[in-house]
Amino acid sequence: MYLSVTVLIAVVINTTTCSQAQAFQMLFPSSSTSTRKTLKTTTVSKISSSKISTTKTTATTFKLNSDNNDSDFNSPSSSSSSFLDSVQTRFKIAQESNTAGYGWKQVLADVIAGNEYNESEILNTIDETISSAPCVMYTWESSPSCKKAKEAFDVINAKNVKIVVLDPSKSEGNIIRAVLGRKVKRSSVPFIFIDGKYIGGYDGGIDDNDNDNGNDASGMVNLAFQGKLRDMLTDAGAM
Repeated sequence: MYLSVTVLIAVVINTTTCSQAQAFQMLFPSSSTSTRKTLKTTTVSKISSSKISTTKTTATTFKLNSDNNDSDFNSPSSSSSSFLDSVQTRFKIAQESNTAGYGWKQVLADVIAGNEYNESEILNTIDETISSAPCVMYTWESSPSCKKAKEAFDVINAKNVKIVVLDPSKSEGNIIRAVLGRKVKRSSVPFIFIDGKYIGGYDGGIDDNDNDNGNDASGMVNLAFQGKLRDMLTDAGAM
């Protein structure tokens, strides 16, 4: 029943244009005291990436170009048919994700991402990105944990960290987040990789039993408390 309500609301409010946190606030408005922002819907036409250099990190933002083809008139019958098709598609995605054993956060990520993408191509893009720098961190701009992780890298003076910003819109960012979640078995941002290995997020990670890589993926904070984080970054060439 919960998944049914989640998917239905995902279609009604068009959650493909918002982050998981925003979708969660819409599902459970009492869970947040922040002011709800108006979401802007744009149509995907072409994904483009750009590098923004800073003193300590390199940021790559996945965004989309607006496609202003909104002048076509849709009749009520065609709109209703499109809506029903969307509902059915998202129910199917949720059911498949749930059957595969994923938690509700990953199910929601999969629903938001949709199914109009080639997962193998996205995985190849992710692998290429992860191997392109000693340390790679996928972030969500509005995420407090992502902001704290960036600050932590600055504090320890990690100079070779590549930051990939997953733009919270109807773009490849949502797709990459969903595929990443299935790849590392955790959907929460940030996704941090050191020397090509997933080490968790900022203050959380995955249990050893769920980790196929054999490395400690308990999260940035826990690794720092254990005295492992700086050594891992140094060995990888990120310091």
